[in-house]
Amino acid sequence: MTQFCRILRQLLPGLCLICLICMLTFGSVSAFAKPIKIAAIFARTGKAANSNRTAILGTQLAVREINRQGGLLGKRIDLLLFDNKSTPIGSHLAAEQAVKAGVSGIIGSSWSSHSLAVAKVAEKYGIPMISPISTIPSLTAIGDSIFRICYNDDFQGSTLAGFAFTDLNARSAVIFVDITSDFSMYIAKVFSRTFVSLGGTILKEIEYKGGQDDFREAIRETLGHPADIVFLSGYYESGFIAAGLQAAGSKAVPIGTDGWDAASFFSSGGNTITRGYFINHWLPADTSPRSRAFVEKYAGEAELFAPTALAYDAVHVLAAAIEMAGEPDRDKILDSLRKVQGFKGVTGDITFDRQGNAAKRACIAEIREGVPHFLKCTGSEN
Repeated sequence: MTQFCRILRQLLPGLCLICLICMLTFGSVSAFAKPIKIAAIFARTGKAANSNRTAILGTQLAVREINRQGGLLGKRIDLLLFDNKSTPIGSHLAAEQAVKAGVSGIIGSSWSSHSLAVAKVAEKYGIPMISPISTIPSLTAIGDSIFRICYNDDFQGSTLAGFAFTDLNARSAVIFVDITSDFSMYIAKVFSRTFVSLGGTILKEIEYKGGQDDFREAIRETLGHPADIVFLSGYYESGFIAAGLQAAGSKAVPIGTDGWDAASFFSSGGNTITRGYFINHWLPADTSPRSRAFVEKYAGEAELFAPTALAYDAVHVLAAAIEMAGEPDRDKILDSLRKVQGFKGVTGDITFDRQGNAAKRACIAEIREGVPHFLKCTGSEN
């Protein structure tokens, strides 16, 4: 025994040194623990790639932050980024890849048509899915595994119509609708129904297709129906249309959705708009303490948009649910997500209702000489 103790005393300093090196090298996240896999399904190629970059950034920022703080349950997060190739079928295939990879949860997608495809797969396999910014109401109706951080289009469309009628004193409108987009068609319907119920008139509804690059005839039609506002219900192409209308002499004030909150909208023509308005989930000028802290921490890395903050919140909500579950078990994570109450996010407090929707406020941005400015925030879904 004496000899054993003598040997142990000789080895102890070396063992302590090894332990210290391991602690300094690997930190509080075990280098040997199996990582927790989380999928992010967004467009990295195709027509949606530019607008999806901000949501991808928010996802990456949150995962990096969590890993630097020790990960989840003593394990690091392994973020698997899948390209949906800007199509619903690509979204379905990306979701199938996530299933095969054995992920504990899915963040995504951005465009509503993409999220609908992912959600059907996520629901089939019972994988928790949180969409940062897909607003189409039918998304969470797909099943109990589907959640969203943002408000939905019933709220968005009616709030925007109310703003146009009350704040802008608009009484007539022309609406542009992308008939290849579930999002555009649905929100145009909500806006139209609400605007008319308030006493407004829809003078003309102009249809176009995604990818279209010639709007000369549509612009001529708009000029033939002088209106107080023109509601452009699409994505980045709305910047091109608004610029074309302005150049042609239209006096109608262009207004739009959260789809305008992208660098691609402004680079396609939105940066030439003299005056316009769009509704949004969050703006960098938000003065709440959590929002200011987020901006101060990450504004130096990239220009921040609402999808960045929403995706950041989505990852942190999923992480909180995993911690609450105590293990990366899908059923337990889903149970934890259903119990989320008052989560303190960058974009506001988050509480999921029984359908997986979060009650959120809306913010209005005013574009002046091609630059968006914070105007006000209003309302809540509940």
